[in-house]
Amino acid sequence: MKVVVLCSGGMDSVTALHWARWRHDVRVALSFDYGAKHNHREIPLAAAQAKLIGVPHQVIRLDFIGQLFASDLLKTGGEIPEGHYADANMQRTVVPFRNGIMLAAATGLAESVGAEGLVIAAHTGDHTIYPDCREDFMKAMGDAMRCGTYAGVQLLRPFIAMAKAAIAAEGARLGVDFSQTWSCYKGGAIHCGKCGTCVERREAFLDAGVPDPTVYESQPPLPAKPGEHKGAK
Repeated sequence: MKVVVLCSGGMDSVTALHWARWRHDVRVALSFDYGAKHNHREIPLAAAQAKLIGVPHQVIRLDFIGQLFASDLLKTGGEIPEGHYADANMQRTVVPFRNGIMLAAATGLAESVGAEGLVIAAHTGDHTIYPDCREDFMKAMGDAMRCGTYAGVQLLRPFIAMAKAAIAAEGARLGVDFSQTWSCYKGGAIHCGKCGTCVERREAFLDAGVPDPTVYESQPPLPAKPGEHKGAK
């Protein structure tokens, strides 16, 4: 199948890009610049991964999100929260309906380049905080994409039932160089090691038994998952 892969430059979407290259005809690796604090760190890595496997990389600018939407993930928002990625305070990083907007734009691009599918790397770790990463949303959005295009563009979500640790293991199997991916929402010179996405990244490599090549500013003990005893980790 001819596909467009949503590739932010994070470890999940880069793994999805490498997953897709062996199963489909990747027409475009697609990134979005929407005013997030870490876009400038992610997007160059997405471009490099696309070049590595020999596919075009496109960036769609969604400036209106950064200008009009409320989220601490955006440059216009507050400080990025620290702690476990499933903590309630991580809801401050939700960008309202981000995946709906991105998938709509990507669907138009997919049909324009002759693709029949879109690949997105949403996974089970996203489900707690991000409503537009859950399977009920993905199914509804996939139905709309298929019904709203002549090509019947399909939404492929290969990791939707997988934990991030399983994605780390899959990426390692595919030979992904995870040092060339970015997770930290703070968007500094190196990963902070303490924000929710850094915690999720550290936890994924640990749980998968995959060496973590990431340089962190700090590596305090991993916080307990919500509802888990503080000494359980």
